[in-house]
Amino acid sequence: MISRLAGLHPTRLKDENVNDEQTEHAAIHGRIFSASRLSVKLLFLLLTLESLMDIFSLRVFLMVAQERSFSRAAVRLFRTQSAVSQAVRRLETHLHETLFDRTTRDARLTEAGRTLKDYAERVLSVTEEAERAVRALKDMKRGRVVIGANESGVEVLIPLIAGFRETHPGVEFDVKRSASRLLGADVLAASLDFGVVTFSPSEKGLKTVVLGSDELVVLSHPKHPFAKRARVTMAEFGRETVIAHSDPSPARERVLRRFEERGVPLNIKVSLPSLDGVKRAVERGMGVALLPRRTALSEIEAGRLAATHLPELRRPRELRLVYRSAGNFGNAAQAFLEFVKGARQTGA
Repeated sequence: MISRLAGLHPTRLKDENVNDEQTEHAAIHGRIFSASRLSVKLLFLLLTLESLMDIFSLRVFLMVAQERSFSRAAVRLFRTQSAVSQAVRRLETHLHETLFDRTTRDARLTEAGRTLKDYAERVLSVTEEAERAVRALKDMKRGRVVIGANESGVEVLIPLIAGFRETHPGVEFDVKRSASRLLGADVLAASLDFGVVTFSPSEKGLKTVVLGSDELVVLSHPKHPFAKRARVTMAEFGRETVIAHSDPSPARERVLRRFEERGVPLNIKVSLPSLDGVKRAVERGMGVALLPRRTALSEIEAGRLAATHLPELRRPRELRLVYRSAGNFGNAAQAFLEFVKGARQTGA
């Protein structure tokens, strides 16, 4: 073909290409639409969206197939026989196929009808499943809530999620680890339903509800000298071997800046990427750490860690749930927000 077209004028070359494409298309068309017509299965797959959405006609068709009678199907469906016949006729018109053999006493399915019956049962099954799913969302039997939080934010979320799921066990929660500085933008973009932060976001279009308060405390091994003291100074803390949380956050930056402003050396010897890792290191006596009290409540109560105040950095902070002012939540997220507000008002 290349040698045949090489010497042609561009206009003729274009015409030749068009002709070749038409010839090839005709060949493909001929292979698909062979001697007679498309198979019934392919015809069904090529139904228009309108046909697929005509659930009533499919229900009628299946009832006639089950009863093997238009009149008995009409009784079962509380419809007139004329309405039943019209519904079946609509399907036959769309499919260009006869679905029932009307020459016999019983309404027997043709080959096309038997094929359609298999697909119609699947369509109705999926339709009923979708209806149940939508009703379940409305009735709060299922749903999904996506929340962004750092590790310290997770601690305040756990009891709230547990309380909510007592009455809504079908709702799923996906808490994603997110940098605090990005949470406001992510909530506005609706990639998150909520975010947990320790500051008021600067972005417009956001509101917050206070979840609780927290404070930074010095954590040490129970046998460390700090464990017997009610408070220590920045200088005393800075001279110890410090185990730091390496994950960037506004709180971490504030602490580092305060030490720098005071001109107090900070003896950071080990930096770990998780709060749990920091606590485990302190439990082993490797050093001391400065963390939010909420992140170590269980360890403090169990006597595995000791908490000591550092007044110069004790500044309490509020943990806030951030959400979109405009709302536009799913039912589950809206219900969770109302639950959180209610829990806050009752002091739960």
